Amino acid sequence: MVNIMSITPVVLTIAGSDSGGGAGIEADIKTFAALGVHGTCAITSVTAQNTTGVLSIYDLPPFVISAQINAVCSDMDVKWAKTGMLSSAEIIEVVSKEARSQGLSLVVDPVMAAEAGGDLLRKDAVRVLKEKLLSFSKVVTPNIYEARTLSGIDIKDVNDAKKAAKLIAESGVEAVIVTGGHLDASDVVYESASDTFTVLPGKFLEGGTHGSGCTYAASITAFLSRGYSIVEAAMLAKSFVEMAIVSSAKVGRGMGPVNQLGSTLRNAQRYETLQNTISAANILVSCNEFGKLIAEVGCNIAMAISEASTLTDVVGVSGRIVRVKCMPYIAGNVEFGGSSHVARMVLAAMKFDPSIRAAINLSYSEKVLCICREMGLTISSFDRCDEPEQVNNMDWGVSFAIGNFNSTALKKVPDIIYDKGSVGKEPMVRLFGKNAEEVAHKAVIIARLYSSSGDIQ
Repeated sequence: MVNIMSITPVVLTIAGSDSGGGAGIEADIKTFAALGVHGTCAITSVTAQNTTGVLSIYDLPPFVISAQINAVCSDMDVKWAKTGMLSSAEIIEVVSKEARSQGLSLVVDPVMAAEAGGDLLRKDAVRVLKEKLLSFSKVVTPNIYEARTLSGIDIKDVNDAKKAAKLIAESGVEAVIVTGGHLDASDVVYESASDTFTVLPGKFLEGGTHGSGCTYAASITAFLSRGYSIVEAAMLAKSFVEMAIVSSAKVGRGMGPVNQLGSTLRNAQRYETLQNTISAANILVSCNEFGKLIAEVGCNIAMAISEASTLTDVVGVSGRIVRVKCMPYIAGNVEFGGSSHVARMVLAAMKFDPSIRAAINLSYSEKVLCICREMGLTISSFDRCDEPEQVNNMDWGVSFAIGNFNSTALKKVPDIIYDKGSVGKEPMVRLFGKNAEEVAHKAVIIARLYSSSGDIQ
């Protein structure tokens, strides 16, 4: 029998609850889940909090905090724990006692204030934090303001951060990571045993940062529980938080919370988009009649992720779908960036309607257009002769056809956009839809009707 505990590390967060769901216990549990470890918790305080700040705080009695830690550790194999909001000396002391008793390796996020505003650590508790908690902890992750409080050094650059980290390490903590989100985005990692510094450069990103400190410390805890070194865990945690910031959403009137599942959801969508396009390509080549609709330059089918902005966000066939002995054949790989021509069509259409994420190009004929009309598909067109100089045809052509199709400010993307070609340009029919499979099924219907119908002049 497989030992589940040997596969999935169990980690513990000892922190306050954020009713707004952006920081604290809520951020930690989401981080643990996103990184594939089982998260448990011991709540220290309950805050009435939202994106604009902390409105009130209720500290749980120390014996309740102790009972939570014991309940988790007596049943599960917990080796790594992360601490967050420990608002009073009494809470710090009970957490220190239980952590020592349970033999926990601690990552300490010395939470002193909320990102949106509001003190979360009483001034008289700082000394107890250093003496009782940091003295046996593995890692502490202060931002520059917390590092200044713990070290007494005013931090204005990386050298100041190094000095502060070394002073903080004198409390007994094995590694100090001064995060640079309020400086130049560079994190300073100091390992006391080897007396070495590692600077991890970063960059400022657009997005909400509420809960970024909690998420950073929680992700370091998760990576350490999986056996990564301090520096490796810090690097991975930094990348994780950056993606969480980029993926954040503004859910209230104040600072937006980071989105710990941003990269997971994006990867899932990319996978689904890739699989949908692979399935669509197979639908096309399984239909022998489809070979008759493949243009001389070949055919491609493409599908974009929902927030696509570049060609690398669009899946297509790298070598196109071609006709071999009258039969359709996939001459390449279905992959992101696999299409340029059709991908540009998709990106142009998405500017008008983001739900239209797929398209295919077909050989032009009046017979194909007649079938499309009989199917009830909406149709528009553009003339290549009207194309402005030094303008990408697909961007201009698709946009022109959509504008020509609509008389209102709300631009609906027609099902079909065609052109009759020009000198050196093959005439083409383009079929649009919400996903690649939908487009492929419609193309197969057109192909079968095309094969079964008589000639159309």
